[in-house]
Amino acid sequence: MMKGKRDARPKGKPQDGSVQAGKAADAYPAEVVEIVGRHGVAGEVTQIKCKILEGFDKDKIMRRNIRGPVLLGDILMLKETEMEATPIK
Repeated sequence: MMKGKRDARPKGKPQDGSVQAGKAADAYPAEVVEIVGRHGVAGEVTQIKCKILEGFDKDKIMRRNIRGPVLLGDILMLKETEMEATPIK
């Protein structure tokens, strides 16, 4: 940016109460129903089975790889519900 010019994008929450584009509006909630196992070089990835709660694939149970802490019953926001992770060997 040039010196003296400010970013014209609005900051914070939108005033009309709508959800910002690219945030939760493009995601589908899914509940963790089973923790399958951990994998990765240092065990940093957890493979889970989750149940899709809304959208086209509602009530579908699919396998996903999650990075970070996760517990049974957690609600995840998935950007897409079509691809499934390959099972751990």
